[in-house]
Amino acid sequence: LPWNWVCRYTYVSNSNKPKYKAWFKQEHGVDYAEIFSPVVKMTTLRLLLGVVATEDLELEQLDVKTTFLHGDLEEDIYMSQPAGFSATGEKSHLVCRLKKSLYGLKQAPRMWYQKFDSYIRQLGYHRSDSDPCMYTRQLADESRIYLILYVDDMLIAGSNQAEIGKLKRSLHGEFAMKELEQ
Repeated sequence: LPWNWVCRYTYVSNSNKPKYKAWFKQEHGVDYAEIFSPVVKMTTLRLLLGVVATEDLELEQLDVKTTFLHGDLEEDIYMSQPAGFSATGEKSHLVCRLKKSLYGLKQAPRMWYQKFDSYIRQLGYHRSDSDPCMYTRQLADESRIYLILYVDDMLIAGSNQAEIGKLKRSLHGEFAMKELEQ
């Protein structure tokens, strides 16, 4: 069955123009089976910040733009045509098949995480056994680069600025990213 859109109007605070918001109404076990949101454990974050402070490491913060639109869907997902977009006549019965995840899908954070995890591991980073949102990479000079993920934000720490720059360029090449000032 195609998913139904749940729609409502909200108003932008500085104008009387309505803003159309839409999301999906999904049912566990029918429309999705598993959800996961990539959130680093607070103990891991505290530990990394302690290491950064003690070892005087460089620390960079990045934000992934349109995070949940990066995920590739594994299952076949069909949805009814959104209000205002419906075809008329003989095409009114058609539905949309999603190939990429959208905001509002329960599985969108999980699909984003799977895409990110696969990509970062291809770059030679290893996922922590104790926290699936922490990655490390041992460099030739015996130093390490640390990366932690909190949904669409990430912290990168290390002493080798050239390797940090290389990682950031790789991430920018794969995902739309924004560097945050500290």
